[in-house]
Amino acid sequence: MPRQIPLRFRQVHLDFHTGPWIGDVGRDFDAREFARAFKRAHVDSVTVFAKCHHGHLYYDTDRPERHPGLSRKLDLLGEQVEALHAENIRAPVYISVMCDEYAANTHPEWIALEPDGRRVGRGPLDDGSGWQILDMASPYQEFLFEQTKEVLEKFKPVDGIFFDMCWNQPSVSNFAKAAMERAGLDPAKEVDRNRHAHQVAIAYMKRFYDLVKKSSRDATVFFNGRGVRNEREEQAWQTQMEIEALPTGGWGYMFFPRHVRFARNFPPPTMGMTARFHKSWADFGGLKPYAALEYETSQMIAQGARCSIGDQLHPRGTLDPAAYDLIGRAYERVEAREPWLRDATPVAQVAILQTEDVIGSSGRGRAGGPEEAAVRMLTQLKHQFDVIDRPADFGRYELIVLPDVVQLDDPLAKKLRAYLKAGGSILATGTSGLSADGTELLLPELGIKPHGPSPFTTTYIHFGRELSTDVPPTDHVMYERGVRVTAAGGAKALARVVEPYFDRSWRHFSSHFQTPPDKPSRFAAAVRNGRAGYIAFPIFTAFGKHGSGSFRLLVRNLLDRLLPDPLLRVAAPTGAESSVTRQGRRTIVHVLHYSPERRAEKLDLIEDVVPLFDFPMSLKLDRAPKRVYTAPDETPVEFEYLAGRVNLRVPELRGHAMIVFEA
Repeated sequence: MPRQIPLRFRQVHLDFHTGPWIGDVGRDFDAREFARAFKRAHVDSVTVFAKCHHGHLYYDTDRPERHPGLSRKLDLLGEQVEALHAENIRAPVYISVMCDEYAANTHPEWIALEPDGRRVGRGPLDDGSGWQILDMASPYQEFLFEQTKEVLEKFKPVDGIFFDMCWNQPSVSNFAKAAMERAGLDPAKEVDRNRHAHQVAIAYMKRFYDLVKKSSRDATVFFNGRGVRNEREEQAWQTQMEIEALPTGGWGYMFFPRHVRFARNFPPPTMGMTARFHKSWADFGGLKPYAALEYETSQMIAQGARCSIGDQLHPRGTLDPAAYDLIGRAYERVEAREPWLRDATPVAQVAILQTEDVIGSSGRGRAGGPEEAAVRMLTQLKHQFDVIDRPADFGRYELIVLPDVVQLDDPLAKKLRAYLKAGGSILATGTSGLSADGTELLLPELGIKPHGPSPFTTTYIHFGRELSTDVPPTDHVMYERGVRVTAAGGAKALARVVEPYFDRSWRHFSSHFQTPPDKPSRFAAAVRNGRAGYIAFPIFTAFGKHGSGSFRLLVRNLLDRLLPDPLLRVAAPTGAESSVTRQGRRTIVHVLHYSPERRAEKLDLIEDVVPLFDFPMSLKLDRAPKRVYTAPDETPVEFEYLAGRVNLRVPELRGHAMIVFEA
């Protein structure tokens, strides 16, 4: 396991992908002003460039890849590192891996190939919106190794190396095919191509990690593009996990919270990475609203992560003053809160079990789907939860959620039974705990008898009395196909399925949309069997697709019975987020309320912060705190301690509040 190296909280990731057609690279660069601009903006670490996606180098070297527009008199990287160190600012170094236009153009045989022979990535006449992708099974890996070795020698000891564009890349180049055959793999099979791509990536990660550590023992090493979900396997070669998640750049506002809740369970520290751009990377002249950057950095620190804000240096070597006014405002807030962030660890009562096996994949996981929807719903319900994989310690949690499509094998079923026997609770939905076709029960503790998939694409849910809190008295439509089940043994059906007259088709239909409900069936929509709960629909997938509040109420009211004493209760709007961290004798509750809005065709934007006032909060604690206050101003908050809970009213929330409970 890599030795843990403390990460700073206020990083800038400074892109510098500069095409060879720009001839005045670094012309206006002033090293002293460069470093002071970061210091004024409260930045304490800057990732600076040795090599960009164009394949060019930005330091003093005799290698032909040195950028042709960079003056021979200017060692741009060297002067950046020296100036930043003079201001006590870290300067890890960036090296592009599989994106290298120079290498691709001079050695086209190194480019990865699709099974049909097409090159991976940008085509010969594309406009530059993509990149040519190199094959790490080719001699390109040796080319990159020599470049990296030179950087390490010239800047020894480096603060760190950030290797970018490092996903698993299948290829059928001559080099890749030969390597697969040597490994006993068949290049004609997709599964073998993917397996080989993973093997290549793991091998070069270990090789380059060892190279860096041999040169600079205390350097951080990170391979970007691997994805968080492979971290259990790959943490041996990652000193930290940086979660690239620029919301307006295609990641959206759920990517970071979904993945940080998994990454934070492992020893390497985590960092969130957004950017100052209105849209995506290299959006020159694009500044996001301050409220958005405040939200993104607040979300990072609330989840126990450090912050990284991306920017791109102008080719002439000057920073955008407006961008650093924006970054400085956000980082001044973070700096003021650092005394309550250092060594603070998130606390979780609930776990969401991952829905897919990702070993051998790039690890990023699918966008959307039941896992992301479960993260969204439990966030809205203010539960404190992690996302976990199968080898995790289930005993750390009071309740585990199996969202929609978790397939059980014998070891997992045995582990879940032991967890229930030890006092844990389970909520399973859809085909989780059943065979994939919904006909066979694999976890009898759910207390159900399956009868196969429903013949109806759309049905209705009738809430029973025990689950009816806040639920309008009607039959609530369920837009996704469920499983027909009945309660077994001593289990109790808490909601019923109401089936329609018929399934809508060209043969028969009624009105504009789904067929109306006919009458209650004998099938259960929700069942409770002691500490096990089951919902007969892919409720999280349905919530992610359709957003119906009745789906959230069904889960909420069932969870209230499975977990009657939640760690935190916050009577705030569903859009408010909460997290709990522990720092020595302190327990810190973060509450965030920012509202992304669809203000452009494909962009969710945050421009305004709508304050909340005087809302109740209740935190489960073993003993009464000595004092409760808001951070960083340390204004006291009145509270009462009753039956193991601290009850108070949060006086004001403007975007992000931190309530500190000090023992």
